[in-house]
Amino acid sequence: MKKIFSLLALLTMIIGLVGCSMDEGTSTKTDTKAKEDDSLKVGLSMNTLNNPFFVAVKEGAEAQAKEENIDLVVTDAQNDPGKQLADVENLLQQNIDVLIIDPADSDAIAQAVKKANDAKIPVFTIDRQSNGGEVITHIGFDALKSGNIAGNFLKDALGGKGKIVEIQGILGTNVGQLRSKGFNEIMEANPGFEVVARQAANFDRGEAMKVMEDILQAQPKIDGVYAANDEMALGALAAIEAAGRLDEITLIGCDAVDPALEAIRSKKLEATIAEPPVFLGKEAILTAVKISKKESVEKEVILDSTLVTPENIDQVKTK
Repeated sequence: MKKIFSLLALLTMIIGLVGCSMDEGTSTKTDTKAKEDDSLKVGLSMNTLNNPFFVAVKEGAEAQAKEENIDLVVTDAQNDPGKQLADVENLLQQNIDVLIIDPADSDAIAQAVKKANDAKIPVFTIDRQSNGGEVITHIGFDALKSGNIAGNFLKDALGGKGKIVEIQGILGTNVGQLRSKGFNEIMEANPGFEVVARQAANFDRGEAMKVMEDILQAQPKIDGVYAANDEMALGALAAIEAAGRLDEITLIGCDAVDPALEAIRSKKLEATIAEPPVFLGKEAILTAVKISKKESVEKEVILDSTLVTPENIDQVKTK
């Protein structure tokens, strides 16, 4: 009987060892398969998705990500720097390979960039820059040039003289600052211009409409308006049209989003500046792929800006 029990115990042990060995083999095979199926995972922290420009950036990124078979995770900071920091922290916990940030605020985003640096996750910015931390590259448009284009358009349209209104963007961003600087370089170079009002509306259509309503009440004579993005231009347009002063004011925006192009075609908006957001989103994903492959990228990539008027609206590529 002792021998029988000993044999049974030995047999049980052998079966257990074989089972363990089979389990380990299955686990290894599953892990290997999972690794082989892994695709590039990219985090995209957007400053807001309550703006057609940034919605189009996201759509361009999503289209390119689908083409490249990339797992793209997009967050919306709702123009709140604190929420964007939390968004980035969340993305860093999701095992992403590359992080793309479109900052809500150029100063505040530095903390989020540094967190990515500490986590050893490659990070770069689009549209707006970070004033801190280490980014591999920045992709955007030349905001100073865009401001110059707007100023020169009004110079040509108004013969270098007139009373001008500037509606500024978010001045906590390099884009808001540089578009204003570029525009005012042209204003200051032409003494026939008088900037009678200059006020920020934070790239928001509703804010711009209210700002323009107040300015229209205070200024009986306005010849030209520069709004630093199309959303604000459309808000200003609504106020100008409601006041019955559409024919006396020349208005230019920036971004070339679809509603602005429609306004140009209907002869309500005189011009905008094409900074195609879809291209920006696509370029961001292509750059993420290069970074994941350890390929070299430029420290800064500047995309083209083009003046859009009724004369060339059908020739300028915006998508």
